[in-house]
Amino acid sequence: DPDTGDNGLLLYSLVNNQMNEFDIDENTGQIFTVSVAGKSGTFHLEIQAADQGTRRLTAQTTVTVTVDSSSSNNMVVAVLNQKINVVEKNIAEVQRVLEDKLAWNVYIIDVYSNESERKARSSTDVTYVKILAFDEANQEVPAENVKRKLREQKSNIEGELNKIFSTSVTAAIEEAPAQSASPELIATIVLGVLLACTLIACLAYVLFTIRKKRYTENKQAETLKGIDNLYATAENGSLRSLEKPEHTNN
Repeated sequence: DPDTGDNGLLLYSLVNNQMNEFDIDENTGQIFTVSVAGKSGTFHLEIQAADQGTRRLTAQTTVTVTVDSSSSNNMVVAVLNQKINVVEKNIAEVQRVLEDKLAWNVYIIDVYSNESERKARSSTDVTYVKILAFDEANQEVPAENVKRKLREQKSNIEGELNKIFSTSVTAAIEEAPAQSASPELIATIVLGVLLACTLIACLAYVLFTIRKKRYTENKQAETLKGIDNLYATAENGSLRSLEKPEHTNN
């Protein structure tokens, strides 16, 4: 706008924007992503520019944004100790600081918090900013290199963010949690434990059966031995000696 003063001051905005995927810097008109993780396709954004004169003049245009569905292993998540609504409001400045200190082109892929699903966008003091960096050749910078640079520039980044948020800001790196066991592995472990328990139960049953059989055989052998001894005693007449003699009258 060639005008001067308020007539030459342009403010940019998204018209009838019902999406949470994009936002716009009202001063520069720069469009940036807020949350496009897991999404792909073409988005048509209606952009309006308006001056600040007494009789405001406006103009609108359509910007087409294409989101690639391909995933990347080089995304890095920075953790800021600020409320998500505050970070979203200053996301363009956050991006500028990261690009300045990392010396790469930085794209913010997603901004989220643990409370985002509950629409409590100011109830948590931790916000996650997922970024992807590109070098001068427009090649993705490996995640490990981005993390290393973030650690090296940590104090400088936090110093600039302190100025933006007017408070003490800490910027950390979210490390990926250890991969949990796959369902197939869990099923294999469970089946292995069940098989081991079954084998132990079978072995215990076999041992119990053998011991019971031996016990029965021993009892039968003792019974037969007693009968044989009784029969032998009766044959040699020793039983008669135990009989009470009859008294006769003379």
